[in-house]
Amino acid sequence: MNPILVLITASSTEEGARLARALLEARAASCVNLLSGVRSFYWWQGKREEADEVLLLVKSAKERWNELQSVIRQTHSYECPEMVALCPEQVEERYLRWWTGELAKNGEEPSVES
Repeated sequence: MNPILVLITASSTEEGARLARALLEARAASCVNLLSGVRSFYWWQGKREEADEVLLLVKSAKERWNELQSVIRQTHSYECPEMVALCPEQVEERYLRWWTGELAKNGEEPSVES
């Protein structure tokens, strides 16, 4: 699998947590970090806007992109949710095995390695 890091903004911590759980349940992500305290400035429908948001950092894979988009479109409150994928150039080998391994499980319970 080819890892991607996806940036998604949400309206609140509660919505971010709901999105994170939905992505994990669908195995579209192996991990989601929520970063609160994000202040966004943007153009929307011809007007300059500002909003307090949370940022989701989603560990996924190119092979799960369609599932990820589907979950976000079905679950997100925004009409046009942000979904921006970045391809990491380097990922520590053991972490990468875990990251992609969890995405390959297709609904099985995640393994816990010590």
